[in-house]
Amino acid sequence: MNLKTIINGHHHQLALIIGNGINRYNSDGNLNSWDAMLLDLWIKHTDDEAKDIPLGISLTEFYDALDLSSTSKTKNLQKEFCDFLVGWNAKPHHHAMMDWAKRHSAPVLTTNFDETLSDCAALQLHHTDAVRFTDFYPWASYFSSSKIQNPAQEFAIWHINGIKRYSRSIRLGLSHYMGSVERARTLIHKGGEGRLFAESNQGKWNGRDTWLHIIFNNDLLFIGLGLDTSEIFLRWLLIERAKYFKTFPGRAKKAWYVHAGRNLSQGQTIFLKSVGCEIVKEESYDALYGGIWNN
Repeated sequence: MNLKTIINGHHHQLALIIGNGINRYNSDGNLNSWDAMLLDLWIKHTDDEAKDIPLGISLTEFYDALDLSSTSKTKNLQKEFCDFLVGWNAKPHHHAMMDWAKRHSAPVLTTNFDETLSDCAALQLHHTDAVRFTDFYPWASYFSSSKIQNPAQEFAIWHINGIKRYSRSIRLGLSHYMGSVERARTLIHKGGEGRLFAESNQGKWNGRDTWLHIIFNNDLLFIGLGLDTSEIFLRWLLIERAKYFKTFPGRAKKAWYVHAGRNLSQGQTIFLKSVGCEIVKEESYDALYGGIWNN
């Protein structure tokens, strides 16, 4: 099994989940590194000139530590983080991947805040429910060329952890992630027959108009995403996804975690396999983002 086999053989129900690897591929140094951007904010707002994020603290916890340690009373860390994203431009591999997704009507979820993917496809922002829209949790907002009817069956780009234009939506800290877990848990487990785990549920649940619908109704391909212990929210969702499929085996979908470079840790391997993700290692990052997407 390799990336080519996956995208050629499963594209009819495949959704792409894209991390910051797509921006770091062929980029200049630390230009698109979240670690580097958080360190810049740390140096700006504290008296400690840290050169790297130390062991013993996750990236999400480091953000909360920054928020708590800052001496500024007028800071808006989410907005300042978004300012780092100004000027990020799409490269040929961005265009190729989005063209592939559009050709195959594959939904795209991203943990990135920048709008590079939607910009390169010339897409507009839409809301499935404009009346109840909130810029704090724009989970029912997506980028596409026109309005869609079913998130799981049509091409659109959805942002899991927030969108640059709505700085309040940016999820960076552990407290942010726990808020997302609480909100998702309400949609998944509460609401009577509207909850995801309801026996009679066949797609008409409380989260059907959000990107959560894709998580539970599509095969998933993770690419350019670390999915390490800092990704608390997404890892929790994968646990809930596995529990859902164990409860309703007939609704089960596949998932692949594709990566290059160094081998995964034993812990990460155990986690991914336990939630039903097949691990696929490619020989190089060129194999992840190169000409494979032109087919």
